[in-house]
Amino acid sequence: MKDKGRHIITSTVEHPAVLAVCEYLKEEGFETTCVDVDDTGMIRMDTVAAAIRPDTVLITIMHANNEVGTLQPIRDIALLARQKDICIHTDAAQSVGKIATDVQELNVDLLSIAGHKIYAPKGIGALYVRKGLLPEKFCHGANQEMGWRAGTENVVQIVGLGKACEMAERSLDHTGRHLTAMRDRLYNKLAARLADMRLNGHPDERLPNTLSISFKGLEANRILEEIGLEVAASAGAACHSDTVTLSHVLEAMRIPLEWAKGTVRFSTGRMTTPEQIDTAIDIITHAIKRLRA
Repeated sequence: MKDKGRHIITSTVEHPAVLAVCEYLKEEGFETTCVDVDDTGMIRMDTVAAAIRPDTVLITIMHANNEVGTLQPIRDIALLARQKDICIHTDAAQSVGKIATDVQELNVDLLSIAGHKIYAPKGIGALYVRKGLLPEKFCHGANQEMGWRAGTENVVQIVGLGKACEMAERSLDHTGRHLTAMRDRLYNKLAARLADMRLNGHPDERLPNTLSISFKGLEANRILEEIGLEVAASAGAACHSDTVTLSHVLEAMRIPLEWAKGTVRFSTGRMTTPEQIDTAIDIITHAIKRLRA
């Protein structure tokens, strides 16, 4: 890869697992172009095309965003990469087990998976590598894992990941419908009871389980303090006495500060029930009304 060029294309909304590696590769002489997204968190194809250079060797764009759930046009990006003879990787940690992620259909060269996202044991993952590619060894030692990564294989966790993938594929359609129903139940009932609330991410092209919403004029950490013992969620912003730190995803989407600082992400799962959603709705509604009072 180094012989062909040292230019990488990624996006401004990638997970740190990608952005931090790109930052490290600067020390190895690589240069990274981060393409922007629109206000729904989606990448435009023309920005990817405009970023390609003669020395571009890799395009790495996530399949689905971990904060707002927006899906990226990976098939189209992969087609463009093929036309330019550029390697294409996608981070599918969020999408595997929730939507279709067939590597042949997506036409990618590399696809990464995180096991705990599909109910496999924590600490196990996988990287799909298209036949013909030869990744450089990044963990030196013995010759396990086809010589790409040294270290004795964790058979128990590998089997767990394989079984989790098998189960996820078998129930993919049912799981997707259930996740969507629970997510929409949460959003629609909150929207009916609370004013000054907005949805973040693409309204249609998004994961079935991820719900990022902003409450105007409130602070996410205060919301989590109010609901934290009863509803699990994560904040999109950290508010301190004199500063507000937004997530890089919300910044890239140009969410106005008065909205962004009150951003909270909720996720639904296979075992989530309507009764649990309704309980969460009551807790969140009362918390927001207390804070606004």
